[in-house]
Amino acid sequence: MSTIRAHETYPQSYNKSLLSSGLSRVAVYYELMKPRISVMVLVTVTIGYFLASESVISLIGLLQTLIGISLVAVASNTLNQWVERDTDSRMERTKSRPLPTGRLSSAEVLLFGLFCGVIGLIFLYLFVNFQTTLLACLTMILYVGIYTPLKRKSTLCTMIGAIPGALPPVLGWLAAGGSYSLEALTLFGILFMWQFPHFLAIAWIYKDQYEKAGLKMLPQIAIKKGHTGWIAIFYAIALIPVTLLASQLSIAGTFYTYTALILGLVYLISSIRFMLDESRKTARQLLLTSLVYLPLLLAVMTWDHFYLLS
Repeated sequence: MSTIRAHETYPQSYNKSLLSSGLSRVAVYYELMKPRISVMVLVTVTIGYFLASESVISLIGLLQTLIGISLVAVASNTLNQWVERDTDSRMERTKSRPLPTGRLSSAEVLLFGLFCGVIGLIFLYLFVNFQTTLLACLTMILYVGIYTPLKRKSTLCTMIGAIPGALPPVLGWLAAGGSYSLEALTLFGILFMWQFPHFLAIAWIYKDQYEKAGLKMLPQIAIKKGHTGWIAIFYAIALIPVTLLASQLSIAGTFYTYTALILGLVYLISSIRFMLDESRKTARQLLLTSLVYLPLLLAVMTWDHFYLLS
């Protein structure tokens, strides 16, 4: 009887081990995808899609857009980690990622990234449109092929990286049938300007780690104290008229205008506080402000847009 029971229970324990191993591997790939960044990309794509759709929204078209762009976003995040596998291992905030810890090999990460990128672009071409496919491909090339390696060479990486970071709402705009217009440029400009205070706050918080990893981020080469803060202020100021342009173009209305102005001033004040006292505390406050600012601004813009159409 004991022999029979052992024979009967062995497959069960073996299957449990396989299941546990499989789930663990799925979790590692999920981590590789940088889900929080990918979700943010899809949210801004959706907003761009809504704003270009006017009063009629194709849910099937939106779903197809999100599937294709999510694959491209996963590819970009994956290939970014493949390129930065050495520098990631030198930074406290990134050394626990799948590649530095050896949970995934360099070859399988590269293959997974390329696979997702190719499939995502093919999907966009077949089910969305050529314009969106082309811009998605350009976004991935800028992020992985230019921005990522440039981080080791020049602080210009921040400006270059802000370009692919600002393109998701334009991707949504094009996917819904919109064209390269002043409205699309405005959506791009909002995300482009917003990124600078946001990223400078992150770069300040982790400046020692970036320096240790050999990455050329602005805070390490600032000419004097307050220099980084002044750059944040410049872009926070520039962001205000760009956001107000959305109401001038009838993307949104009066309620959005007042909201954008108030949020812009709050963002500017937070940047000024960072400039006056460049510290981890003020950098974290600026980072938190940026994380509240963008989703609130875009949510009000979208709501006000459909209110105008109703």
